[in-house]
Amino acid sequence: MKKNEQFTVTIEDFSSEGLGIGKTDAGFVWFIKDTVIGDTVLAAATKVKKNYGFARLVKVLEKSEFRAEPPCPIAGKCGGCQLQQMSYEAQLQFKKDKVYNDLLRIGDVEKEVLDKTFEPVVGMTEPFRYRNKAQFPIARNKDGRIIAGFYAGRTHSVIECEDCLLGVKENKIILDKIIAWMERYDIDPYDEASGKGLVRHVLIRKGFKSGELMVCLVINGRSLPCKEELVKELCGKEGVDSLSFSVNTERTNVIMGTQIVDIYGPGYIEDSIGNIKFRISPLSFYQVNPVQTEQMYGAALEFADLKGTENVWDLYCGIGTISLFMSQKAKKVYGVEIIPEAIRDAKQNAELNGIANAEFYVGAAEEVLPEWYKQHPEERIDVVCVDPPRKGCDERALATIVDMAPEKLVYVSCDPATLARDVKYLRNQGYELRRVRPVDNFCETVHVETVVGLQKVK
Repeated sequence: MKKNEQFTVTIEDFSSEGLGIGKTDAGFVWFIKDTVIGDTVLAAATKVKKNYGFARLVKVLEKSEFRAEPPCPIAGKCGGCQLQQMSYEAQLQFKKDKVYNDLLRIGDVEKEVLDKTFEPVVGMTEPFRYRNKAQFPIARNKDGRIIAGFYAGRTHSVIECEDCLLGVKENKIILDKIIAWMERYDIDPYDEASGKGLVRHVLIRKGFKSGELMVCLVINGRSLPCKEELVKELCGKEGVDSLSFSVNTERTNVIMGTQIVDIYGPGYIEDSIGNIKFRISPLSFYQVNPVQTEQMYGAALEFADLKGTENVWDLYCGIGTISLFMSQKAKKVYGVEIIPEAIRDAKQNAELNGIANAEFYVGAAEEVLPEWYKQHPEERIDVVCVDPPRKGCDERALATIVDMAPEKLVYVSCDPATLARDVKYLRNQGYELRRVRPVDNFCETVHVETVVGLQKVK
């Protein structure tokens, strides 16, 4: 089949990336974006390999019972949401299957063990307007007008969208004011092709419980003109609580620069998860869905089942969110994170909450943990909690955990495949799977968080 040639196919399965899977003659497999299991569609070939191909959706001929009408007008163009065409119930089933099948196939977890330990996916009552953070690239469209939006999938072409339905309603109000300010004072957006122009991105964060708002402009320069006028537009009563700019003059895909210059406010906002208060700066890592984060960390605390006498290690601790949750019910908590600014925030957050039984270390978990264990061989560690990046845990960190032989392990994962790989390793080293609870932190996307509890075999 040639490129752009059209064909009819029924979608029978779904890939982990959110592509519909259908088969045509002789079992040839097609991956088609924006389709749902049960759809019969007219598609056009875009890339053809020996045994499989990719195609674009031309038309839905017969709708699946699981199909929903995407509420966002640019859902098919934007690279952010992959599942808006699917009912929310079907999204949760997809995520359950994704975690279950990865543990089964990659993790070699027996079906009877999974059926016994697997819990329902924790979904949201309202799967929109949940993100407390958004980063909008600023550009000019073909007509020369300044726009804010998001990059189209796999490109750096900006699709205009000031009101993403996953973000808060304040985003559009703030962006409108910033664009009007840029137009009024002839401030150019950054152009990637030429490397010229000033405003690259706008970062907006909101504290869901505090209601506080932060704005940080990422600029291709070291000073911001007419900043007093911007303060008048954005800040003050019922406005933005923290306004700053981030210096990024590099030709790079990295959004934020490392230098932050405060213009208005304290340089941070505050928010709470449960009864723990967090101070959030422009560079702080903070979970983007605070409602589901409370569910996720609540599960981690539940799986740890602390009685008040335990020593706990929290690996990949970020700004100390899980550490501080655990500290409420543990004797002592140690946290480690490779990003110095995150550990600085973690220490400030501990002080902010009056928590004295949490100690934090800067460094790679796979280096800090073995060295600490070597220096403290007599100190018993009862629980280890890990919340690694998508690549999962470093094997050296896992090996040290096994040597420390904690009674319980809590694994918080943002990638089911690497979770399954690490669970396989830990089960082979004497830990048994006790509980698996997926949490839908990223509604309308293919991503899912999972909290797993493991226990050392007696």
